[in-house]
Amino acid sequence: MFKQVNRRKVRGFRKMRFWKRRQRQLSKPRLCVFRSSKHFQAQIIDDESQKTVATASSMEKTIRGNGKRGVELAQAVGQLAAERAIAVDVKEVIFDRNGFNYHGRVKAFADAAREAGLKF
Repeated sequence: MFKQVNRRKVRGFRKMRFWKRRQRQLSKPRLCVFRSSKHFQAQIIDDESQKTVATASSMEKTIRGNGKRGVELAQAVGQLAAERAIAVDVKEVIFDRNGFNYHGRVKAFADAAREAGLKF
């Protein structure tokens, strides 16, 4: 018999691997992403002051009405997140992919954010 894979548990292991490394670098804010089957969200969080500095989401009216889906949608959110981060004077972040694989929409988001001026 094949062993059934618990995807949530595996994603949790990947998240914990990030947090072990993150404990050493609390000086930079983190760019945390969440991806669902339809939407893509990003937050720039300052862990020292425990506040969200900037957000971007595919559910916003400026992005939602464009008819984009998938990778194109993630690219639009990445560009918007980078613009908002730079507007509040955040230029360097640590990328927290939140346990998601660096592939597809997550990679497209990261590339678009880098092109818009964020460094990570």
